[in-house]
Formats: sequence, C-alpha cells, structure tokens
Amino acid sequence: MNAKQRRGQTAYHAGMAAEDIVAERYARCGRPILAERWRGTAGEIDLIAREGDTVIFVEVKKSLSHAQAVTRLTRRQMDRIYGAGSEFLATQPRGQLTEVRFDLALVDDMGRIKVIENAFMAA
Repeated sequence: MNAKQRRGQTAYHAGMAAEDIVAERYARCGRPILAERWRGTAGEIDLIAREGDTVIFVEVKKSLSHAQAVTRLTRRQMDRIYGAGSEFLATQPRGQLTEVRFDLALVDDMGRIKVIENAFMAA
C-alpha cells in the first residue's frame, strides 16, 4: 500500500469513527438512530435519527477543526442527501409528508462535536 492509499484508509476510518460518536451523541440526547450509512439510489446518508415525529438526516464531517469541517459540505453533497432523503421518506408511514430536518455534525481532531441543526436551510 502506498502513502496515498494509507492516507485514504486513515481518513476513511476517522470518518467512520466520527459517525459512530455522533450517533452515540444523538442517541444519548433521546434521538434514536434509525439508520447508519443508509444507501439509496441517489446516494448515502451518514445517519438518520428521529426526534418525535421528525426524521433527522445527519451529514457528518470530520477535520482538524470545526471551521475546516464545515467547508467540506458541498452543494452537490446536499443535493445527494436531499435525493436519498426523499427515497428514505418513501419508507415512512407519512411518506413525503414526514417532518424532516437536515443537520450537519462537525467533529474536530480532538473528537469534539458541534451540531448545526437545520444546516441546509442557510445554504
């Protein structure tokens, strides 16, 4: 394995660990996790949680700092999450009428988490 492949593997595993700690945080706060790394034809959603009747789609970004992590969310990724979210809602009793929220969970190099609720509203 070359250096680039090792860096890719390290980033992949760091991202998975970040998703795991964010899932734990949501669950501890009374927002059960419905799915992790849910994949539809439009793409993947890192985490899907529930808060009451609201389904929360969570995109997790890991970087050295929260400021760096927030810059890693692109319009293309948001569009992918919207599409996959729509597919997921088709599996819910209320379908597209289900209340939804799109959160961005930022994880820094120390494992600190910052969640921006309704993060896609501003984008």
